[in-house]
Amino acid sequence: MSPTLFISHIIGGAVGSSALVALAIMIGTFFLEDTTTVIVGMLAADGIISIPLALISLYAGIVVGDLALYCLGYLASTHPRLARYVDHDFVAPFRAWLETRFVLTIFSARFIPGSRMPTYTASGFFRSPLSTFIVTAIGATSIWTTVLFTASYWFGSLTSGWLGHVRWGIAGAFLLTLFLIARHNLLAYRAKKNELDIAADTHTP
Repeated sequence: MSPTLFISHIIGGAVGSSALVALAIMIGTFFLEDTTTVIVGMLAADGIISIPLALISLYAGIVVGDLALYCLGYLASTHPRLARYVDHDFVAPFRAWLETRFVLTIFSARFIPGSRMPTYTASGFFRSPLSTFIVTAIGATSIWTTVLFTASYWFGSLTSGWLGHVRWGIAGAFLLTLFLIARHNLLAYRAKKNELDIAADTHTP
């Protein structure tokens, strides 16, 4: 079963209880944020989920997930083998770059598939201001999630009479495009990180 259908079945199976639906949506955002947003938007268009419940659950799940990434990076910075990179001379330029463009970087990462996890984790790793991080992440989420949800809701309303496999096939193609963009960004990030790690090891006394 594809991730799209899996999440759709989980959320659909929780219908009947607002608490369970909210929990299912939040859990979905932890794994596939954009996919869950598209699915919830289409389910809301079908009248299966109320719009307020859908949006509040999406916002809550995404913000909690963002905070978890920050905390993951922060915890990594306390590990003896990784802590040396926090103040390492080689990563100092990147850290300075992040600090001088922190708000813009955190905000823009929301709109670039695949960049959110490394950017938000790096924020925690370099112990960037948590309050600024949360406010910026919430602001970016309120824009991106609302736009994606609205587009999905509109698509769901427009295709309400279509056959299920055609309708979800188009939605799946859109999500696949986002996935490929995310994969490209992630591979580029890993390549850059490997270069930094190799260079840091080379410069370590």
